[in-house]
Amino acid sequence: MFIHGGNYLKAENFGSQSRKSILYAVIIIGFSFLIIRLFQMQILQKGYYDLKSKRNSVKKIEKIPVRGLFLDRNKKLLVNNLPSYTIFITKADYDKNRNKLLEAALGLEDGYINKFFEKNKRYSKYFQLRFKRGVSFNTISWIEENMEHLPGVSYKVEMYRGYPANVLGSQMFGYLNEISQKQLKKLKKKYKQGDYIGSTGLEKKYENLLRGEKGYNYLLVDSRRKFIGKFKNGKNDIPAVKGDDLVLTIDSELQRVAEESLRGKRGAIVAIEPNTGDVLAMVSAPDFDLSKFANITPKDYLNKLNNDPDKPFFNRAIMSAKPPGSTFKIVESIAALELGLINKNTIFNCIGGRVYYGRYFKCEAVHGRINVMQAIEYSCNGFFYNLIYKIGMKKWKEYANLFGFGKKTGIDLDNETKGFIPDEQFYIKRYGKKWPKSIMASLAIGQGEVSIDPIQLAQFAAIVANNGNSFQPHLLKGYFDGQTNKYVEVKTKPIHINIEKKVWDVVKRGMFLVVNGKGTAASSRIPGIFMAGKTGTAQNPHGDDHALFIGFAPFDNPQIAFAIIVENAGFGASHAAPIAKKLVETYLRPKMNKNAVAANLTVNKNPVK
Repeated sequence: MFIHGGNYLKAENFGSQSRKSILYAVIIIGFSFLIIRLFQMQILQKGYYDLKSKRNSVKKIEKIPVRGLFLDRNKKLLVNNLPSYTIFITKADYDKNRNKLLEAALGLEDGYINKFFEKNKRYSKYFQLRFKRGVSFNTISWIEENMEHLPGVSYKVEMYRGYPANVLGSQMFGYLNEISQKQLKKLKKKYKQGDYIGSTGLEKKYENLLRGEKGYNYLLVDSRRKFIGKFKNGKNDIPAVKGDDLVLTIDSELQRVAEESLRGKRGAIVAIEPNTGDVLAMVSAPDFDLSKFANITPKDYLNKLNNDPDKPFFNRAIMSAKPPGSTFKIVESIAALELGLINKNTIFNCIGGRVYYGRYFKCEAVHGRINVMQAIEYSCNGFFYNLIYKIGMKKWKEYANLFGFGKKTGIDLDNETKGFIPDEQFYIKRYGKKWPKSIMASLAIGQGEVSIDPIQLAQFAAIVANNGNSFQPHLLKGYFDGQTNKYVEVKTKPIHINIEKKVWDVVKRGMFLVVNGKGTAASSRIPGIFMAGKTGTAQNPHGDDHALFIGFAPFDNPQIAFAIIVENAGFGASHAAPIAKKLVETYLRPKMNKNAVAANLTVNKNPVK
């Protein structure tokens, strides 16, 4: 307006010279600002606006990293990745008139695609929806041939989990799921809708190691979004970083045999290396087929698992706290010996049963005059009824807690339970101050309110085997860094319980006699291998009793400790101890044979002249 209206600048139109000066100043300042801003945009910030302009024609392509593998302790492959075709649909570009064509090609029922869109209506119409995984190569070839008739339909090669080692480990390994909206709110910096994430087991626990880092390629596209080259020749591209390969503590052959031992049964097995805390095998039965979770899991299979009364998703090894039965007699033996209430020569006369606080408690036999080692060997209930009253509730609980009972072991899996060790306050709260002391007799033989997980029993067996020294049970031994391929060893927390060696010697001698004397597991004796153990039978008010066995081998140099529970099977000696025999032979026999061959080679390394 100032260019075409020169008369507006006359002084009389402003009333004074002062007003004229102000107007000129405003005009000068305004033009100065425009000049400075143009200088900034065209000279100082040229690179920024060039890049911004180029971004309008740059397409960012996400590169999904290869997920890390699972290897056993001997580097044998347990879980790998297999390629699979996945079909995607972008609703904004899709032509619904092609529904019948696509449904027929994929073998889907009429109306499937409309139901799919309805189910996923919360997503933006521009979002690429994962429609179907595990599509055959022939189907992908057909889609390629008909791509011009299927706008909005695309496909990618994705990876799914494979299990080549002939072991299931379903609750232990776990499976992947598409990330949920709830998870996405917390993890949106690292994930986007449609990404897969560890949902259970080790897949979930070590998601941060396994997932790797996404990469990105920047491509130049024209106005029709057609690829015309790499942006800046790929200088800005970021390569994807492969996930770390996890080396587990598991021995795959031992795991396989343990799984077979519980096939068709309900129960759990945990085996541990006493000197390291390495979990050599972990089984929960019944289990399920992880390969059916690799692609889209059929709803009927999921419903079957969820409705199964045997709860196959439930990891009995770490979540099923039950009475430990007579295996708990080892805790009382250690407590009484360490407190000086008995020694290895203390004699108790078992007459088949006694009355405690007005209630008669029966023993399974008349064992006569026996010491603590024989009481362990024969599993004499009478000896331990008497012993718990010497120890008292307070000290009994203290020693149970000392060995980790009533606490989580810290195993690297979610949802571990801590079990329960009752105390006097628990019974006062339930029955009042005059609670029935006869209850203690039941606790003495691992019955009543005491409950313990198999992982806790296995850790206890490892601690006994190693005279109070062990490590926190763990499944991750180390990993190969996805970027450098360097092996990183995982350190674990040591466990030390200060008990006199003579106490360990007495208790371990009793466990030795259980298998190698006239004890309750004599039928599970192993030729050439001395195994020590303790049987248990846990009463079950809802059905048949549970069979238990804990132990370790070889006796003089323990390399494996274990806990076995077979639900509703009856006596531990009949159903759990034979499984232990099989596990010990599986794990130790090849080592013994290898050592024998090595020794023979050493002896005969010089030829006879």
